[in-house]
Amino acid sequence: MKISIARAVAAALIGISLAGAPKFAFADIKDYEFQLVQPTVQSGADKIVTVRLVNKKTGKPVPDAVIFASRLDMAPEGMQEMVTKVTPMPGTEPGTYRFKATFSMAGRWQLSLGAKVQGEIGTVENKLVITAQK
Repeated sequence: MKISIARAVAAALIGISLAGAPKFAFADIKDYEFQLVQPTVQSGADKIVTVRLVNKKTGKPVPDAVIFASRLDMAPEGMQEMVTKVTPMPGTEPGTYRFKATFSMAGRWQLSLGAKVQGEIGTVENKLVITAQK
């Protein structure tokens, strides 16, 4: 009888400890995306493009990501060979990333970004379309 009571108490304690264990929700790299702050710019030199990196599940901005790949071309207009230099600039608020580029002509430009998010495995990759206006 003592053994079955001891087992019942042990089982109850294990059940309580499991129920009270913290539940960790690990994000997946697919839960992150870049979003354009402004989808249009004026064509010309030294224009600033701002993007926000967000966790899609929480909607919160993601600061301190490491942007390691950026390319700006006119692929949406069928002119992938029309490439312009992209220069990273300091962000103005946590989770925003700014780039300076020359939009030599009006039309749709594609900004391709790759980034590492701290604490996550994999790479966030997005292609964003920016419209340059005259």
